[in-house]
Amino acid sequence: MFEFLVQYAHTSSKISIIVLCWLAFYLFLTFWAFLYRFFAIASAIKKENKSLQTLVADESNLPSSITIIQGIVGESVGKEVLHIWKQKILQNASKGLTLLGIVASTAPFVGLFGTVVEILEAFSYLGGGEGKVAFDTVAPVISKALIATAAGILTAIPAYSFHLILKRKCYELSLVLQMQIDYLMSKQSHQLRF
Repeated sequence: MFEFLVQYAHTSSKISIIVLCWLAFYLFLTFWAFLYRFFAIASAIKKENKSLQTLVADESNLPSSITIIQGIVGESVGKEVLHIWKQKILQNASKGLTLLGIVASTAPFVGLFGTVVEILEAFSYLGGGEGKVAFDTVAPVISKALIATAAGILTAIPAYSFHLILKRKCYELSLVLQMQIDYLMSKQSHQLRF
């Protein structure tokens, strides 16, 4: 495998090598962003579920993560403040989703660009001969050029999958936050009646 990579590096154009390095960087970013955000969102969901349980058990009057906003507005927390609190938590949780979306949508095009450049370069070398080129001469050149497209697709698949997984986790977090808001508003409404 190592010999194949060394041979590929010696026989490929600089642009193809740059494209493959770019895609390798994309792939690294994809896995890093996914792992970092996945555990951060899972931790936030766990924390907010625990906060919801303490609210329902009447062990607390406010969600535990609202302390920053509570210091600004005091003890009285209305629906608008709770909405701001929810949006702030979701904004923090969804960091990195844009990066995954960009990688998922651009990686195939980056790979295709590398393939097109490699094929154009190959045809310029092949066209310099007497005009007759056999299939067994062209096939290896084209197969080598398609490596960039395959790398682009291989990079886009996990990026897109991870984007959807994190989007779902953010949705789960949003549901827990909304349950806390609904519970607090119903509790507040119930207290005003009596």
